[in-house]
Amino acid sequence: MKKIIYFYLPLCPFCHEADQYLKENINENARFKELEIIRINEAKEVKVANSYDYYYVPCFWLDQQKIHEGPVTKAKIKEILLMALE
Repeated sequence: MKKIIYFYLPLCPFCHEADQYLKENINENARFKELEIIRINEAKEVKVANSYDYYYVPCFWLDQQKIHEGPVTKAKIKEILLMALE
């Protein structure tokens, strides 16, 4: 199982969509509840955010590999969660 690192901004509408898609996918698959999802508010944790190579939020990493950045779909969130289970 891999750790998910999720960079977001509180006022980002795409991040709000990603949050909703995360909740929906987790509610639809109990296995996703076991995953460790580390949420990093890039506005508050600037040093941490600057240590990762990305430009857009939401941004998802599995361990130290960037998987997705920018607007996301529910299907893409599910794909990320499934990858984390491997």
